[in-house]
Amino acid sequence: MNICVFCSAADLDERYVLPARRFAELMGEGGHALVWGGSDTGLMKVMADGVQRAGGKLIGVSVEFLAHKARAGADEMVVTKDLAERKAQMLARAGAIVIMVGGMGTLDEATEILELRKHGLHTKPVVLLNTAGFYDGLQEQFRRMESEGFLPMPLVDLVFFAADGADALAYLAERAGDGA
Repeated sequence: MNICVFCSAADLDERYVLPARRFAELMGEGGHALVWGGSDTGLMKVMADGVQRAGGKLIGVSVEFLAHKARAGADEMVVTKDLAERKAQMLARAGAIVIMVGGMGTLDEATEILELRKHGLHTKPVVLLNTAGFYDGLQEQFRRMESEGFLPMPLVDLVFFAADGADALAYLAERAGDGA
């Protein structure tokens, strides 16, 4: 499966790096391809290193103003003109989406992917990887949106909150069995 992973390009604490490294290894060992922002920095590098070392394929989608940070040696590297095109290309190349810890860019990617799913513009499974409780507050906000009528579909049909990479991959494997 081609799995789009949105995550930080920043260098982060080991509480985020170690679970990311393990998730990347599981992806590669499972024969999955990583579709990611193409950067060779931060968690993006951790993911690409782990997937590649474990035998998985790398499909990078960079953007012109960040092309100087693009990873050499990816199986495929696309450079887009802007962030909107980058997100569209990443979604188009993936069968599933995993959103890992990250900053404003990752949050932007997450909300756009979920908004597109909410409107039926894609049916790919979406996982929020809640490493170290990073997305606890967002999960609480989503539950409030659901309970107060802001979501046109049940939260469980919109996004799955995974405790770790193994949990995320198990969910995606189950969804793939459903034709997702």
